[in-house]
Amino acid sequence: MANPRYVVGIDLGTTHTALAYLDLASDEVSGAPPQVFAAPQLVARGTVEPRELLPSFLYLPHESEGAQALPWDERRAHVVGHLARARGAEAPGRLVSSAKSWLCHPGIDRRAAVLPPGSAEVERVSPVEASFRYLEHLAEAWNHTFARGDEALALHRQEIVLTVPASFDAVARELTVEAAYAAGLEQITLLEEPQAALYAWLQRTGNGWRKLLRPGDLLLVVDVGGGTCDFSAIAAVDQGGSLGLERVAVGDHILLGGDNMDLALAYAIRQRLKAEGKDLDAWQTSALIHASRAAKEQLFASPGLAEASVVIPGRGSKLLGGSIRTSLPREELEKILVEGFFPRVEASARPVQRARAALTTLGLPYATDAAITRHLAAFLGRQGGATAGLQGFAGGGALQPTVVLFNGGVMKGDPLRERLLEVLRGWSREAGAPEPRVLEGADLDLGVARGAAVYGVARRGRGVRIRGGTARSYYVGIESAAPAVPGLEPPVSGLCVAPFGMEEGSAAELPAQELGLIVGEPVRFRFFSSSVRREDPVGFALDDAPDHLEELPPIEVTLPTEGRRAGDVVPVNLRASVTEVGTLLLEAVALRPAAPDERWKIEFNVRGEG
Repeated sequence: MANPRYVVGIDLGTTHTALAYLDLASDEVSGAPPQVFAAPQLVARGTVEPRELLPSFLYLPHESEGAQALPWDERRAHVVGHLARARGAEAPGRLVSSAKSWLCHPGIDRRAAVLPPGSAEVERVSPVEASFRYLEHLAEAWNHTFARGDEALALHRQEIVLTVPASFDAVARELTVEAAYAAGLEQITLLEEPQAALYAWLQRTGNGWRKLLRPGDLLLVVDVGGGTCDFSAIAAVDQGGSLGLERVAVGDHILLGGDNMDLALAYAIRQRLKAEGKDLDAWQTSALIHASRAAKEQLFASPGLAEASVVIPGRGSKLLGGSIRTSLPREELEKILVEGFFPRVEASARPVQRARAALTTLGLPYATDAAITRHLAAFLGRQGGATAGLQGFAGGGALQPTVVLFNGGVMKGDPLRERLLEVLRGWSREAGAPEPRVLEGADLDLGVARGAAVYGVARRGRGVRIRGGTARSYYVGIESAAPAVPGLEPPVSGLCVAPFGMEEGSAAELPAQELGLIVGEPVRFRFFSSSVRREDPVGFALDDAPDHLEELPPIEVTLPTEGRRAGDVVPVNLRASVTEVGTLLLEAVALRPAAPDERWKIEFNVRGEG
């Protein structure tokens, strides 16, 4: 990229999307606070206003609604942002929401048109396309604001850091990149959201952060957003007399967040209305979910408000009098969310796995246990070995965080933060460990976007870096040659190709081992990962991989024959590297090449570094 003017951070969130930027031409860029871009968007029919948050909602209007004109596109046939969210409460069958959650759904074709789920009113779109539309709107709004007449200032010419959940699988990361490419944003780097939140806090604190964090501190980042619950552990370490930060653990992907809370609130309100003799159909229930979210956000934003109104459109009526009106009292909100999602549990508690029905409707694979505190207990217990070998940290037992940083819109609720902190401090007391303290001043809505911009400057050597590398160890499946036996699959071992913490821009030489690569026919590469196997070196072979590792969605390809016959088994050695943008590049190098430097490449995204 030739001399970008800005480094841009983009938080592509489940509920909101935000963009922050720093001017690289400024002499003070390494210490300056990132500016938040107020993106022009429709806030009412025919009314465009700039807002710092772009709601991650896509509304697909009926043709009778006409064009949804924007300053740069008078014929726009869809709506993104504030108006989309508002219209969705009135016509839920035309609203795409939670695209980010669908993007990481391993049980569907994520490039397939499945959103809105079950809707027969519109031509549906894929999770990738919905994500692309949000990024496209940001790019067009930016260009309209900054780049009219100056191509060098267009968004695609800037250095862009795009954030993803730390727990996103390799396919979800790759599809996020694909959505960015579709929006014309090709020069991007991925960054974990919890790390971005910490970068934002570091910038806001200035040099004072070194007084608030000490060697031996273990920082827990609790990031509860609209669709996911993300946990990360970052150790403060002594690096030759200087204080350094190293990300040591990342939690599993947990589809649990604000969306689940909206559903819980809607269910409670629906039961109350039913007791009053007001039954809601499926369409009205969908509208109630959106209305419940709006009421929740209103109560969190206004602590002095006793209740928020909830309006459900009357079916088949455009008249206000056809609506069903009720309210969400603050007391009910806090009881449902605090006790339902943040119950007091022991440190030994683990999520409850309930038996699932054999048949289900198409939907998101939400966590079966809504208790965030149980998921957190499981994370801290499972990652007990994450600090092993680090100076100043005790090994064994569950992780004992000494510092907590909150992130995500859900954590704006004071009662939720207070309950989670109460539970954490109780666990510490039971273990005889210091009670964790909170890092104040977190920017819960815009911190991730701001932190991504700060990270972009830090990558240029102008700020503190959080070390980490890949958040998991990665393995490729090697199928053993075995005679066919009815009902018995050939055994598969896992060959470690990227050990935990492998830095971007580095390569791993696998020990010489002759393998056979099939070319010219459809084949499937099986990949596995582990967030707890930290000691496996590159080239380590683990027998019975499916039993010991988490399997990732496979990559199905037909490798070119390169002059060979289809179906040939080519003897190869493997080489692996993590590229600068965080993709794992696996190369199969022919041992007896039919052409100079004959090799085949397989690439997928494993970005997990700060």
